[in-house]
Amino acid sequence: MDIAKKEPVQDPIGWRKDSSMPSLPEVHHSMKVPKKAGFFRKLLAFVGPGYLVAVGYMDPGNWATDLAGGSQFGYTLLSVILISNLMAILLQALSGRLGIVTGRDLAQACRDHYSKPVSYVLWFLCELAIAACDLAEVIGAAIALQLLFGLPLIYGVILTALDVILVLMLQKKGFRYIEAMVISLIALIMVCFIMELIFSRPEFAAVAAGFIPTTEIVTNPAMLYIALGILGATVMPHNLYLHSSIVQTRKIEPTIEAKREAIKFSTIDTTVALMLALFVNAAILILSAAAFHSAGKEVAEIQDAYHLLGPMLGTGAASILFAVALLASGQNSTLTGTLAGQIVMEGFLNIRLTPWLRRLITRLIAIIPAVIVIGIYGESGATDLLILSQVILSLQLSFAVIPLVTFTSDRKKMGVLVIPKWMAVLSWFVAILIAALNAYLLYSTFFG
Repeated sequence: MDIAKKEPVQDPIGWRKDSSMPSLPEVHHSMKVPKKAGFFRKLLAFVGPGYLVAVGYMDPGNWATDLAGGSQFGYTLLSVILISNLMAILLQALSGRLGIVTGRDLAQACRDHYSKPVSYVLWFLCELAIAACDLAEVIGAAIALQLLFGLPLIYGVILTALDVILVLMLQKKGFRYIEAMVISLIALIMVCFIMELIFSRPEFAAVAAGFIPTTEIVTNPAMLYIALGILGATVMPHNLYLHSSIVQTRKIEPTIEAKREAIKFSTIDTTVALMLALFVNAAILILSAAAFHSAGKEVAEIQDAYHLLGPMLGTGAASILFAVALLASGQNSTLTGTLAGQIVMEGFLNIRLTPWLRRLITRLIAIIPAVIVIGIYGESGATDLLILSQVILSLQLSFAVIPLVTFTSDRKKMGVLVIPKWMAVLSWFVAILIAALNAYLLYSTFFG
């Protein structure tokens, strides 16, 4: 074995400052990785961050596009969900690699690389994206509470502020508790949709054919618009910042060999978790296609889907399971969104706030506009807010993806663990594609 690989890793010369300030200091390197253990035991030590990231790919903001795509075009857009998911796996793998190799999260890396004015602009755009994503999650959870318990939407929005207390309680016990809760909620969402698929009895041959791309997606303007919505809002900007930080909760040896192994296990964790997110998104579209498209009904709003599922599938359990999955999705996403807010503020501005204060600020930024809009325009304004949140996310995405690809493909910053040439070419292609699709989506939204 190469002795040089066991030498401590020096901070690459491409960074202006050292990485002495840890990301999420209260949980940084808090989880030990066994040095002498088999493959599966080591993999288990790295399982967790990928699932926290995966919840962003099944949050309530994605449900509307999946429902619309399935009800209007059947199973055709399953191929778009698959391609989007593969792109997400690639970018999240880069994010995890950046955190493991450099000891920096993406926000800290941006602060080091760019000038102060540029960093402040990137910070503001990222905060805007987190607020938009949080808004979708808050409204999604509130809609679920309304559907399940008849709670007025405005009260449900206010009630979601209590998740701040939950995050603090879990984090004091250890980061593994947060990961365990997130994984449990993902399992609940999957069980709900497995039952939904059993009730809906989709055509499996048509489902399989839906995963094969067709030219109709490009030639049909209405289909293209929804496809762009799925593609444009698939990769959550805050997830790239989040992932580069939470991989550092694992305490690994500062050697090239140990970091290379950590990258391998982190990538496996990410891939498996995001494939589960693929199942959830695909299940929403398949359910919509089987229940609504076959009956000639177009459904774009979550509330409409809930009210129609029971009568159309012949069982009230279908509607209840749908709402339970929505509530679990919204609550899960708020847990990770509050963590991302702390990472972004501390990383870009180097400002340390007490965790409860930072998370309260993050939650209020989402709750206040939701309460104002619902109070003025009524509950119908909630759907418009969901659409607006996805537009804001699309606008900000490239400002996270391009720095990430820039850093991970730079040998001066990554040293010998820089991504290989083929991955760099593929990553730049994905970054440019996402930028172009989001630009077109925004143009279509405002001028189309």
